[in-house]
Amino acid sequence: MKTIIIGGVAGGASAAARLRRLDETAEIVILERGEYVSFANCGLPYYIGGAITNRDHLTLQTPESFRSRFRIDVRVCNEAVKIDPEAKTVTVKNLRTGETYEESYDNLILSPGAEPVRPKMEGAESDYVFTLRNIPDTLKIKGYLDTAKPKSAVVIGGGYIGVEMAENLAEAGLDVSVVELSDHLIASLDFDMAADVHRYLKQKGIALYLQNGVTAIRDHTVVLQRGEIPADLVILSVGVRPETALAKACGIHLNPRGSIVVDSGMRTNLPHIYAVGDAVEVRDFITNAPAFIPLAGPANKQGRIAADNIAGYDSVYTGTQGSSVLKLFDMTVATTGLNEKSAKSAGIAYDKTYTYSGSHASYYPGASNMSIKVLWEKATLRLIGAQIVGFDGVDKRMDVLAAAIRFGAKVTDLAGLELCYAPPFGSAKDPVNMAGFVAENVISGKLKQFFWHDVENLPRDGSATLLDVRTSTEVARGMIDGFLHIPLDSLRENLHRLPKDKPVYVHCHSGLRSYIACRILAGNGYDCYNLAGGWRLYESVTHERTVPEYICTECR
Repeated sequence: MKTIIIGGVAGGASAAARLRRLDETAEIVILERGEYVSFANCGLPYYIGGAITNRDHLTLQTPESFRSRFRIDVRVCNEAVKIDPEAKTVTVKNLRTGETYEESYDNLILSPGAEPVRPKMEGAESDYVFTLRNIPDTLKIKGYLDTAKPKSAVVIGGGYIGVEMAENLAEAGLDVSVVELSDHLIASLDFDMAADVHRYLKQKGIALYLQNGVTAIRDHTVVLQRGEIPADLVILSVGVRPETALAKACGIHLNPRGSIVVDSGMRTNLPHIYAVGDAVEVRDFITNAPAFIPLAGPANKQGRIAADNIAGYDSVYTGTQGSSVLKLFDMTVATTGLNEKSAKSAGIAYDKTYTYSGSHASYYPGASNMSIKVLWEKATLRLIGAQIVGFDGVDKRMDVLAAAIRFGAKVTDLAGLELCYAPPFGSAKDPVNMAGFVAENVISGKLKQFFWHDVENLPRDGSATLLDVRTSTEVARGMIDGFLHIPLDSLRENLHRLPKDKPVYVHCHSGLRSYIACRILAGNGYDCYNLAGGWRLYESVTHERTVPEYICTECR
């Protein structure tokens, strides 16, 4: 049996190695248009920024290593230009010699990936404008940095690659700006969770131009809908699209976005042809709706599944939930599952909580807090999404939450998880447990919440009591208009100041002390509501809403 794999990165490389492990006698050929196979896409920005210094470390396998270990025929600079499904042949062009030849197959796996979107605008093809998708792109950018010595850079697009490039260009010594059409960076975050990211990047000297678009690039200047930015270097990072022209030409079914439609075994509509990776339509694990979620982890799993089915083992792909983690200088941002926008779009009635917990025991040196937001389906209590922004320990908490979603956990199940504890690593009440405790209190009715977006509409006509239970030191840094200040520890002695016939809306810094205040008040006959996420979340979000664009003049 002979299997040809078109595309030798991520899903294609994984499929080839898996197929060899399952079938020692199979003939396996990888056709790769580029010069490299099995390279680390996600590591490319860090070579540009200098964290990775050896370019050879970007390639996990080479044609030679594939040959010696797996007896796989890897042909780089060989582009598949036509597929004949009836004859079961692939027409291949050797890009080094110009020769064209045909290869027959018994099974074919398509792993062409996705290509960067390059907007059709003035200046997009200038020699100082780049995209980043593969090693040649990386070497071009690195070469330009080394020879042209640019001082300023503009990154167009605030997704994962965009902000990673912003970080690494800043680490390389450039003055960096990010332009994003949306009101916040990193689309998988909600705006309220992105607010901390914005503030941190500004502190690092990166200028943010949000809710602003690029109209042209000319004379080393990025022209915006509102304003313009000088730029010696421009990175286009406005998204990717599936590279599926070859598949379409041979009759493979594509969806309206151009992604290859496959079944759960990664089979296309044509017999003996499979497709994996960034070019395929997947099912969202939470909603079961068709989705385009180009991530390396799912691509590798899909390659494995296609190989299993070719080798005669029944294997299915159960969907993508979009688990991602991002390093921004010392900050870590992680998401999994749905955010509020996608939950609303799917028509899911959900509830949410915010917590602010230490990465490990507060008395052990080096602890830092992380902001956690979890979403669950009201009807079933099923955990459907989580977002974390913080520093130490964010990744391992998100992995726990991602696993919980994958195994169908209820949000209340988080309270019962037995997680590792020692002072250098965590707390007896882990941040994941804390998220479960708060959700449990909300669901059981022990805690009624209001949110940052409710604050401006709270009654200030005397029909409700607005209460701030922070310390005097905290209050000196800022208050929400209309709130009465009574520190938590003196609340019981001041209950006479609070009318019992009016609801009480309470906040503290993070939501923990105000929860305690709510329990005190409830125990004394009051109807009480707690500000989820507290003052810190409210202040962070409202600050971002009043400063949609930012230029750090001191850093310039």
